Amino acid sequence: MYNWILKNLCMQKNNKKLKIKFKTIGIVGRQGDSKSSEIYKLIYNWLILNKYNAIIDRYIANDLKLKNVITGTLIEIGKLSDLVIVVGGDGSLISFARIFSKYNIKIIGVNRGSLGFLTDLDPDKFLHQLSCILNGIFFEEKRFLLEVQILKLNKKIRKNNVVNEIVLYSGKVAHMIEFDVYIDEKFAFSQRADGLIIATPTGSTAYSLSAGGPILSPNLEAIVLIPMFPHTLSSRPLIINSNSKVKLRFLQDNINYKISCDSQIILTIRYGEEVIVKRSNKNINLIHPKEYDYFNRLNTKLNWSKKTF
Repeated sequence: MYNWILKNLCMQKNNKKLKIKFKTIGIVGRQGDSKSSEIYKLIYNWLILNKYNAIIDRYIANDLKLKNVITGTLIEIGKLSDLVIVVGGDGSLISFARIFSKYNIKIIGVNRGSLGFLTDLDPDKFLHQLSCILNGIFFEEKRFLLEVQILKLNKKIRKNNVVNEIVLYSGKVAHMIEFDVYIDEKFAFSQRADGLIIATPTGSTAYSLSAGGPILSPNLEAIVLIPMFPHTLSSRPLIINSNSKVKLRFLQDNINYKISCDSQIILTIRYGEEVIVKRSNKNINLIHPKEYDYFNRLNTKLNWSKKTF
């Protein structure tokens, strides 16, 4: 069946002159994902048959024992590729998006996860969708990242970029912490809570949503702050301009505060340090199929009610 699909799509390509938008295409995904081995092979072989330069993550190729393929490190893929295809779920796409944001290349995902907010290509028909995209039938969307910096005596000692959200917490379950929040160097509020979520519009449908935060349309230039289980009835999510700078200062010296970046990277905050969160100068450049509809995606993934007429 897979060979028939490849042959059929290849014939379609040969019968129509295409507008080449991408010359070199990288293929990446989670290591150890043997269930996606056929998808990796299909994508790579289809690209080669259709005269594209294809390069696959060498660790994926080694794991799956793929033979006669061109491989590279993530750095090499970032430098050489015009487009990167991520095979995996939203978490995989977020992880690779942070890495490839420094190379200003375009990204699209084949959904192998459970939700698929960001991974657009259907694993059952992804080659047809990919064919349309490589024909130029797609639209691009830039989404900004946040940068978190850890400072001590105004000297930057650690930093990281995030796609979805930064989460401040204590590292202990159901343990309240105290902190002050400054926005653009002006005191905003003090908080006693389990923590604080600072999310991008992309992250507003992730952990932020579970904590009662609002959904932000992806094209909004905004950041949302959501206190986690605050010890007050008056605390509410706060939406600010994406160019604002958020500073966190800490009131307790006997707690090692922690910062989670996209639930994938953990930074420890020690006494005397403070946190700065601001918009990164990096973006992720997502490619969507032409039929992509953000609000239909919300309707489908969040089980919203259907229209009545």
